[in-house]
Order: sequence, then C-alpha cells, then structure tokens
Amino acid sequence: MSEGSKGSLLAFGQVVIGPPGSGKTTYCHGMQEFMGRIGRKVTVVNLDPANEAMPYQCAVDIAELITLPDVMENLKLGPNGGLIYCMEYLEANFDWLQEKLAAFRGHYYLFDCPGQVELYTHHDALKNVFAQLAKWNFRLAAVHLVDSHYCTDPGKFISVLCTSLSTMLHVELPHVNVLSKMDLIEQYGKLAFNLDYYTEVLDLSYLVDHLASDPFFRNYRRLNEKLVEVIEDYSLVSFVPLNVQDKESMRQVMQAVDKANGYSFGDQEHRSLEALMSAAVGADFHFASTLAVQERYVQSQDKAVEEEVMDL
Repeated sequence: MSEGSKGSLLAFGQVVIGPPGSGKTTYCHGMQEFMGRIGRKVTVVNLDPANEAMPYQCAVDIAELITLPDVMENLKLGPNGGLIYCMEYLEANFDWLQEKLAAFRGHYYLFDCPGQVELYTHHDALKNVFAQLAKWNFRLAAVHLVDSHYCTDPGKFISVLCTSLSTMLHVELPHVNVLSKMDLIEQYGKLAFNLDYYTEVLDLSYLVDHLASDPFFRNYRRLNEKLVEVIEDYSLVSFVPLNVQDKESMRQVMQAVDKANGYSFGDQEHRSLEALMSAAVGADFHFASTLAVQERYVQSQDKAVEEEVMDL
C-alpha cells in the first residue's frame, strides 16, 4: 500500500463515526460477526484512544501508539482536548498506521472511531487521516450512527439532522446515516409520525408545526424554519434503521454501505448470504425485526384513533 501506487490493490471498508453512546463499538462487533458468517475477511481497527473494553477481535489498536489517559495525565488536558491531541498525533504518525494495515492486505476494514462530534464537523485531523487512507487506495464509506431515541423529540431530531449534514459535508466520504438501537425505540416514547418519516426525512414543515405546539419552541419557530430549509435545500440526509441483533436489518445496512463504497462481493459470498438469511433465527438474532417494530407502532396508533372515534 505504498502512497501514490496506482497498481496496488484496492482496499474496502467503513469508518464508523457518531456521537458517544450511539453504538459504534457494538456496531463494529455485530458487523464483524455478520460479515464473517458470509465469508468476508474483516479486520477491525480501533482508532478510539479512549476505548478500553472492546468486545470485537481488534487487529489494529491505536492504544499501541497513544492512549487518552496518558495524554490527559502527562499534558494536563481534559477529555475533549486529549482526544483532539490523540487524533493529531495519529495524523503525524501515518507510517505507523500504514505499517499496521499492510499486514492485512485483502481484508475488509472496519475503523472504530472516537465519539467526539467536533472531530467530524470542523476539526481536520480525522478528515486528513481518511484522506490519507484514500491515497493508499482505500475505498471507504462513512457510517454515521445516531441513537434512534432522538426521533421521539422533534427538537433533538432537527439538531441531529443539522449535525448529520455538517458531518457529511466536512468528512467528504460516501455517507450512510444509520438510526441505531431500533430494537429499543419503543422504550423512548411515542413518535409524532411514522418511522419512514424519520428515515426518509420527509416534509419537515410538519415537524416545525409539531414543535410549535410546545410553548418553549413557539418563540423559536422562525429559527427552526430556517434550519429545516437548510437541511431540505441540501437534500442529502436520510437514514437506514438498524437493529444489530436482527440479521435482515444488518443485511440492509451492509448493502447500503457496499453500494456507497463500491464493494462488490463474489458468488460464494452471495450464496453464503442467502444461506444465512434463509436459516432459522438463532440465539444471536432474537429481537423482532425493525419492520415488525414499525408495524406494531402503526397498529397501536390506528387502535388509538379508533378508540378516540368510539369515545366521540
């Protein structure tokens, strides 16, 4: 993987990004297992210097180069400043990363990245790391995870849309936005609209109208309208729902990412995928599918409407 070598083999992979607690490490673990079952050789690269408990098999770990606790202790920095320093240190030591990755030629790469939002919205260190990987003939897609519970709060969902759009414009990679933890969405409360409204990011004026019913947000209607206009003008943000415990959900995300980074798998992998999808549900995939969650939610809404009509 010599820099600028046009004859070197292409390497495909994902950079898994998103705010803290969005499920990046869990996603990497689940995707490593899922791809492994269909015969894809997967290498997970931990680029989070604060990630100490990794459930997946980690082939390359930034902790061998630098760790957040060491930086905070020696340089007297806080968590945010320490993470930025670690990413700048990684950027200054590309040769270390290149040497580590070279040992896994022919593999599919999952890069587990830190959860600090500013690293993806305006700071350049990680962006430069991704650009350097592209020079080494890596074809990467950014998988941006967002916790699905934000859908239950219209104000937070608008904020998530703005952050996702800013990240897409700054990172400059093919982008797949993912609503994670869909198996838990029913625990967060009722949605104002059906699930596809949030995944497809449909007419956001309805969201602004819904916000206006809240006395706190009523005074900020004009601001929310302008934010929504920016999001709709770019027309870039949409989401793929994900339940890591559901194999159909994992397949949909994997295919969306493969389309984004241009990965094309062979006949053997295709047959393995078909066999996995047709197999009986095992202990590893015991939660209801995302579609079933949506169907139950829609049915509960319809039942509530019927009860209101009966009361009238």
